[in-house]
Amino acid sequence: MKSDNILVVGAAGQIGTELVPALRRIHGDLHVVAADLRPLAKEKKSAGPYVQLDVLNYGALATLITRYDINQVYLLAATLSAIGEKDPHRAWDLNMQSLLNILDLAREKRLAKVFWPSSIAVFGPDAPRTACPQDAVKSPSTVYGISKAAGEQWCQYYWNKYRVDIRSLRYPGLISHSAPPGGGTTDFAVDIFHQAVRHQKYTSFLPADTCLPMMYMSDAVRATMELMEAPANRLLVKTSYNLSAISFTPAQVAKSIARYIPAFTIDYAPDNRQSIADSWPSSLDDSAARNDWHWDHEYELAGITRDMLLHLVTGTELSLSGITDLLSPISL
Repeated sequence: MKSDNILVVGAAGQIGTELVPALRRIHGDLHVVAADLRPLAKEKKSAGPYVQLDVLNYGALATLITRYDINQVYLLAATLSAIGEKDPHRAWDLNMQSLLNILDLAREKRLAKVFWPSSIAVFGPDAPRTACPQDAVKSPSTVYGISKAAGEQWCQYYWNKYRVDIRSLRYPGLISHSAPPGGGTTDFAVDIFHQAVRHQKYTSFLPADTCLPMMYMSDAVRATMELMEAPANRLLVKTSYNLSAISFTPAQVAKSIARYIPAFTIDYAPDNRQSIADSWPSSLDDSAARNDWHWDHEYELAGITRDMLLHLVTGTELSLSGITDLLSPISL
């Protein structure tokens, strides 16, 4: 049986940083090719194949797929919400053309599967705020959301017309210790941990009570891989699946951090990202994912806080003794 040869485009980003090693543990280092516009960090050069690539270069992308005999692609390259608002045309070009390039190559080269991430940003102020359903109206308020909403329709079109097997998840805000914040509106939930460890204080660009859907990266990576391994006949959604874990506010995560760093303080200086956050649901109904391929999350806020601090405290000036009961089991 032919081995799966996998290409991960956007491998140096927040998701790719953890997805690539997870895929390599299952498929083997040589069968997972990482690609990104950025050069590879020196310490990672022995981990497996890495190619510096512009995903908008169709010819280079096609050559790469042929060279490595690729049959699965994970397309993670994108300009996120807050960064995209600074240069909407550039964000649209990257987010949309990268997907169309991959879809056309998937059709041309008969790739077995493609993964492409969507986002809660496809929803806007007209969608229900709580338990937002799978098929809620989409009225995105950012170019990032507009590109994701359009991309979902392209995915369904290529399935209906060409039977390209492309699978997608509407990620909530993702929290990871492996990569710095990437310019998303939900990135307060990453940066707050970094600032807590470095400075024991944080200024939030969202108000204290803004509640948004969140997920730990370990859950997101597992969900992605489980979706890609699911039998095709079980996957009834051909646009993108709602994916949910927990929802919390900046004040709630600050309180969770303070259990370990008692000196930690937070203040608030809302900026233009507040209006983006206010247009998104505070929670999602992901029953389609739970029914179709038995998705379930593992991490709650307490576990996320503990794991983030355990990883980030290493190599900093903040000693373990400065974090109350960091290594002890906790319950909320």
